[in-house]
Amino acid sequence: MSKNESKKKNAIADFRVKLDKKAKQSKAWSVAIKAFWVFIFALWVAAVLYATQYMIAFFLIRILKINTDVLSSNMIQAAYSVVVYALALAITIFVPWKIAKCKTTRDELGLRGLPTWTDVLIAPIGFVVSTIVAAFLLLVMQKILPGINWEQSQEVGYSNLIATSEFFGAFVCLVILAPIVEEIIFRGWLYGKLRARIPAIPAMLVVSALFGIVHGQWNVGVTVFVMSMVMCTVRELTGTIWGGILIHMIKNGVAFYILYVNPMMIQ
Repeated sequence: MSKNESKKKNAIADFRVKLDKKAKQSKAWSVAIKAFWVFIFALWVAAVLYATQYMIAFFLIRILKINTDVLSSNMIQAAYSVVVYALALAITIFVPWKIAKCKTTRDELGLRGLPTWTDVLIAPIGFVVSTIVAAFLLLVMQKILPGINWEQSQEVGYSNLIATSEFFGAFVCLVILAPIVEEIIFRGWLYGKLRARIPAIPAMLVVSALFGIVHGQWNVGVTVFVMSMVMCTVRELTGTIWGGILIHMIKNGVAFYILYVNPMMIQ
């Protein structure tokens, strides 16, 4: 082999090494950027949910000087929930849209079209599957972390429902409004943003972990984590969040019945 051919071969090898190095650097940079946006989107959702609650409470207590005893009444709690959910939904979607030009389409929210018979049929199946898996996972977690109170009841803000208006207000907020808003925010907006940047499984895990964390209790967190994984899977299968909304409604409806309609079931 001549010297020129040898130099040419070495130059080609060096060029390939440089290309491989740049490709690895580019890939690492791409992963870092995706991780950054995953963190930002998840942080945004968590910050909005917590800040909205404290903002409204501060306005009512400090600005309007409303007594906390009044705020604890069931009808006031229902009205408070409606305002918090509406504000949280609006801030989550429209503030990034207007300020950062982070536009969100209906497809990205998973709200394409209307609920179908597939959504209706898949909802009870998803509820049963998530309930069974969550029960099994809770048993495992109790063995792994025995020091945690796994029997802690969830505080939902309503107690001693007596009047029909109180039952109606609590039902609308817990069984209808909460599932719709939470699904649009978590399995809609957040999952849509993440799914555009990372694969399905990591997106499901991030959304579900955050959904469990914001519920603030270990036992509830584990249950809703599993439910969220199922609802994310349903979105992947159907392309919409309608099935997830229905699963969420069934779960909250069963809980509402046990807690407020027939509490003897847990006594």
